[in-house]
Amino acid sequence: MSKVEFTKGQGTGNDFVLMLDSEGTLDISPSQVARICDRHFGVGADGLIRIVPSHLIPEGAATLAEEPSAYWFMDYRNADGSVAEMCGNGVRVFARFLTEKGLVDLPEGQVLHIGTRAGVRDIQKNKAGFAVDMGRWKPDAQEVLVSARGIVVARPAQGINVGNPHLVVALASTEELDSLDLSLSPVMNPAPEHGANIEFVVPADPMVTNGVGKISMRVFERGVGETLSCGTGIVAAALATRLWAGADAPNQWTVEVPGGTLGVRMFATEEGEHVGLSGPAELSFDGFLEL
Repeated sequence: MSKVEFTKGQGTGNDFVLMLDSEGTLDISPSQVARICDRHFGVGADGLIRIVPSHLIPEGAATLAEEPSAYWFMDYRNADGSVAEMCGNGVRVFARFLTEKGLVDLPEGQVLHIGTRAGVRDIQKNKAGFAVDMGRWKPDAQEVLVSARGIVVARPAQGINVGNPHLVVALASTEELDSLDLSLSPVMNPAPEHGANIEFVVPADPMVTNGVGKISMRVFERGVGETLSCGTGIVAAALATRLWAGADAPNQWTVEVPGGTLGVRMFATEEGEHVGLSGPAELSFDGFLEL
């Protein structure tokens, strides 16, 4: 057995085990990831993040072609060991790790480029913690119905892709949101080929105050289960709500999840509309474990 150093981190309660692999030699199997993330027999986490130089991982070639300065790559695994494209909370915690461990210097106003399987993500420090440009997004036109324990009738979902797939379901009230039992996986009909994260959303009353929209959300993450927060899901939920609200809906939102509150901002770029996510990211403790 080999002993490996790790760091535990979290962003609004979405928690991760982070492992630095500067030489690109750390080979962790899906079953090992699941064991590490197990909350009874392991460290416990919603996912595992391997921090590896982009040039030492096959997927990093596309990263470096897109942005040569994206030295570090976020190799993200869900709690069940499956590979995921991106994680909005995870990438902020990733940035916190790099800056606190002295691996990068990120002064105020400068941008850190991080490689992910969904492309390069640009990160800046801000008052909330870190803000990440999640890139372009697109709606999915496929009609999917979602059933969950606590919902009497299956609801239509708005598909949103922000580098990974999401299905956003509108609910009528906070009481309906609170009564959901997400200990069991919601059922998708038809089920997307690669699965999807599922967000259940309720707008505030009023939904918009001083030009800022506000919604509440719970999420069932693909390969994990219900989590206290999901960064890409928060972005997808805000985007779907803006679509439903129509042309006069705002481009700035706050999203409340069980783990806290995050900000979402939609903004124009030369290549099309991007969406940003901002919120806290913290490192909890360091340790060693045997693989």
